[in-house]
Amino acid sequence: MKPGIFVFLFIVFAACSPAGPAGAQEVHEILTWENCVQEAAKNHPDLIVAVENVSQSVSQKQITASTLYPQVTSDVSAGTAKSAASGTKDTYSYGVSGSQLIFDGFKTVSDVKAAGQNIQAAKENYRFVSSDVRQRLRTAFISLLRAQALIEVTEDIARIRKNNLVLITLRYQSGLEHKGALLTAEANLAQAKFEVEQAKRDLIVAQWQLTKELGRTDFMAVAVQGEFGVDVSGDQNPDFKALAAIHPSLQVTVAQKNAAVYGVKAAKENFFPVVTGDADIGKTSSHWPPQSNTWSVGLGLSLPLFEGGLKTAQLDQAKSVLTEAQANERSTYDGVILALEQSWASLKDAAETVAVKQKFLVATEERSRIAQAQYSIGMMSYDNWTIIEDDLVQAKKDLLDAQANALQAEANWVLAKGETLEYEE
Repeated sequence: MKPGIFVFLFIVFAACSPAGPAGAQEVHEILTWENCVQEAAKNHPDLIVAVENVSQSVSQKQITASTLYPQVTSDVSAGTAKSAASGTKDTYSYGVSGSQLIFDGFKTVSDVKAAGQNIQAAKENYRFVSSDVRQRLRTAFISLLRAQALIEVTEDIARIRKNNLVLITLRYQSGLEHKGALLTAEANLAQAKFEVEQAKRDLIVAQWQLTKELGRTDFMAVAVQGEFGVDVSGDQNPDFKALAAIHPSLQVTVAQKNAAVYGVKAAKENFFPVVTGDADIGKTSSHWPPQSNTWSVGLGLSLPLFEGGLKTAQLDQAKSVLTEAQANERSTYDGVILALEQSWASLKDAAETVAVKQKFLVATEERSRIAQAQYSIGMMSYDNWTIIEDDLVQAKKDLLDAQANALQAEANWVLAKGETLEYEE
């Protein structure tokens, strides 16, 4: 058989071959990134927990501040007493009593201010949680986007391997190729088919991952719509110190440090005496309803003389908490700066890698086209041709991986900046 016939049969078979296996399961919903952000912001359980922590901190401040206001209570009582001298005696009374904190060395005021800082810490923690949720949501979105594209890539590779097997089979049957080449082509096709099925399984896993990060309770076969492009404009580095200063994780430690400052003040003010005002008014008698009016007004002063070193220990503890908070603030700031530096460098590297892999794919596609024509007419050996085909297959995978890695690097950069779910690309 003449070499030209190989080309003819190869072209006819390639034109008639099916594109490859069908896609994964039926998709019920297509989501954009904006759809995912809106849904996660409403339903993600981690955000619900963070919101409730803020609410609890607000309530705790109100509880602490309540001591500064008058404490008013009412009471009604009835009783019977018996003695040998006077016999049985009934007593009935009702009234209203109140007390007001007048002075406690401003300890309660400091406690209220500390509680206010705890509210700020809870709010900043919400931002931190939102930033973390965005990162996980973005990672799940990218994984599903990559899984969808990987099915197309693996099916394309399977088509290439199948067409190669057809060509090698024709040459082997004509005695122009050895059996090792045929077996290798069959193994390559088997590997390609396996990768198609593997990509379909990976797609389902990615759908589950996105379902979780959306805050959904029931699984649904979804698809995502998005682009792989990453734009890193300009070569000038951002102002890392300015970004670090507003990072939510750092702001949490700042609020905690401020609360610890007020904690030390409260511990010092705890050494002052406590002065309270008390008043009550009511009625009492031996019959119901009671008729005799009663009232009293007074001041009270409390100053513990010996508590076994309790207040001194509390002050030492408060100072230690403050020192710990200051060190934690410094450590967090250093960590944020380092994360910004690393993520920015990784983003630049990932974006440039995509451009390089695109060039490699263009080059390998051209080499494959030329090599295939040369091999089909016997102008190139199998060993050289299969190396070029393997390079083409790898280049397709490498480009997809580089594009997905660039999107992930971009997500890591957004996380390093502390941006929340409301961040706009």
